[in-house]
Amino acid sequence: MDLKLINREILLSFWKVHILYHAADGEVIGQWMIKELRHHGYEVSPGTLYPLLKRMEKNGWLVSTVDAARGPKAPRAYRITKDGREVLKIVRQQLKELGVEVGKHG
Repeated sequence: MDLKLINREILLSFWKVHILYHAADGEVIGQWMIKELRHHGYEVSPGTLYPLLKRMEKNGWLVSTVDAARGPKAPRAYRITKDGREVLKIVRQQLKELGVEVGKHG
């Protein structure tokens, strides 16, 4: 089984849901998010995560800031936006429906 293909085609969406979920609780830092996703068994690299975060920001689901007082290497912190909360709400509803559907045929 090609795990890279599965990651690219299916699990990438799960990562986005995790990011939105954690960003709804507070700021998300990329390196922390990589560790969190790995904790859940996802193999994600910085080369995949950071473009994903930028895309989510471009979509209006996240907004980022950098604390300049922490110096030039300060991490970028991502927070969920109003639109991001709406996306998370929709995803939660869809996950409930999917869980019921998949559970019937499990």
